[in-house]
Amino acid sequence: MDAGTGLIDFAGGVPRPQALDVRWIHGSPSAKHNTDPDIQVHAYDEHTFILRQNMAIDYEAPFLFLLFGNSRAVLIDTGATASAEFFPLRRVVDELVDGWLARHPREEYHLLVLHTHAHGDHVAGDGQFADRPHTTVVGADLATAWEYFRFGTDPDAVSTVDLGGRVLECLATPGHHEAAVTFYDPWTGFLLTGDTVYPGRLYIQDWHAFARTVDRLIEFSDRRPVTYVLGCHIEMTSRPGVDYPIRTTYQPDEPPLQMTTDHLRRIRAAIAEAGDRPGRRACADFILYPV
Repeated sequence: MDAGTGLIDFAGGVPRPQALDVRWIHGSPSAKHNTDPDIQVHAYDEHTFILRQNMAIDYEAPFLFLLFGNSRAVLIDTGATASAEFFPLRRVVDELVDGWLARHPREEYHLLVLHTHAHGDHVAGDGQFADRPHTTVVGADLATAWEYFRFGTDPDAVSTVDLGGRVLECLATPGHHEAAVTFYDPWTGFLLTGDTVYPGRLYIQDWHAFARTVDRLIEFSDRRPVTYVLGCHIEMTSRPGVDYPIRTTYQPDEPPLQMTTDHLRRIRAAIAEAGDRPGRRACADFILYPV
């Protein structure tokens, strides 16, 4: 931080990976008796938070990401539940923003809400931020999101979002969903892949677009220091190639959330093996799942 301006230098140096050996909340045998918080919050560093929704609230248990810059923060995705009573996302985010501003005072600070894609378990909480002051919620649908990112109709587009010295690179990454977006954060080295890449069932809406997206992510990552590839779910068990059944609400044997750029190459190899006859293909850390 510059003591004179109070600004944080998010652009200097190469990202240094912090430990991410988190024991995520993973449901319980009885949802009725679940004692986990509605939202688990992990501080990766002083300016970066990873949130997970409780499985007792929704089996999808998506991960969300809150990143702080000098002039605004971004919340990436808003979870699977609209109700603030059962899923108090606005309250948790406000508490994190207030805490950050107590440590890094600003006269005015903005919150931007973006999405990895438009599926319901990633946008349900949008309404909680509709009346929040100094807040912009960008819709996740193709027309709205891609206009905001200035992608036009180019599936190979890359744009930037500046949080105030912390500049995210944003890639159009269709395949899982037509409006899918991947975010790269140079401060942490995170590649935030939404439902395109994560330890679970990679539901593929458009096989050829998905293959092209994986190629782009590999090429993109080869030119940048990526510490972790972070998706929005965990669906695998720790046993290679074995996933939890759909709608499972208790996953005591989860692998880590974080993946690596090597997993991108493994996904590409699995796509190549399938060729032009896409089908369900179980690999050690993920499952290709055309829909």
